[in-house]
Amino acid sequence: MNALNNVKLSMLDLVAVREGRSVADSLAVALRTAQHVETLGFARYWVAEHHNMAGIASSATAVLVGHIAGGTHTIRVGSGGIMLPNHAPLVVAEAFGTLAELYPDRIDLGLGRAPGTDGITMRALRRDRVETEDDFPREVAELQQLLGPLQPGQRVVAMPGTGTNVPIWILGSSTFSARLAAERGLPYAFASHFAPRQLLQAIEIYRNQFRPSAALDKPYLIIGVPLIAAPTDEEAEYLASSNYQRVFGILTGNRRRLQPPIENFMAGLRPEERAAIGDFLAAAVTGGPERVRDGLRRLAQLTKADEFMLVSDIYDPDLRLRALDIAAAAIAA
Repeated sequence: MNALNNVKLSMLDLVAVREGRSVADSLAVALRTAQHVETLGFARYWVAEHHNMAGIASSATAVLVGHIAGGTHTIRVGSGGIMLPNHAPLVVAEAFGTLAELYPDRIDLGLGRAPGTDGITMRALRRDRVETEDDFPREVAELQQLLGPLQPGQRVVAMPGTGTNVPIWILGSSTFSARLAAERGLPYAFASHFAPRQLLQAIEIYRNQFRPSAALDKPYLIIGVPLIAAPTDEEAEYLASSNYQRVFGILTGNRRRLQPPIENFMAGLRPEERAAIGDFLAAAVTGGPERVRDGLRRLAQLTKADEFMLVSDIYDPDLRLRALDIAAAAIAA
């Protein structure tokens, strides 16, 4: 049996701002990409909250979710994720409750507990209080209540929001998030597109400790997969240099807009720098159609994931659409 037969495909978009292009262009590219993967049968399209980063235009996440949902018809659209410590749960419930009323049965609310930014920007987000490990689980529970059925005597009501039952996903890159998702009986998305180190350990914890809930009767797992696909392995490796440059910038604290591909980028780095990029992208699938199919199949066999959420940092938007076509064909083969 083909290990890919039952794997769904989805897309996570950081809404990269490309070198030499505008923020408006990056927002238009995001909508166009969502429309394209909808025709390919992708299950969902998520955007991620980041702040004060020159190359990422998805900071106003709920606004962007509404824009993409309004420009598509059937694909689920959501946050991958909202960084909950940056927001009051009531505000998040009202925003996503409004989206759920506008686009019924199409909105997902993925929640993370990282700040999605640096310390100075955290303070600009009015996050002066010190977070504890107990805050995130408590705020997740508060959101579940605000989006769930109205309870007798409930004094704080999300309007819109109450009764919409927007699906809540726990996102993370550690075993903490796996335990929380299992304990609450919620679907889980692991951020293996940038932090694959604890992937298998987190999956084991999530599945072994999962408790059925009103939201979910059995575990449901998404893993993030960096994807660079092209007609040949050689072209894919060349296009991947944009991603390598992006990762190198993250590792060295020199974040920039998404750069055009360049020849032999990795060859110009020191061995330890190449190794660090390799660790960051350990779950990546890069290559022509055959290599992509084999890479996705290996990930499916290794993780038994229900869904792959592709992250494709290709500079040319048309070539990114082509890469997504190749991935969709690999799953269908």
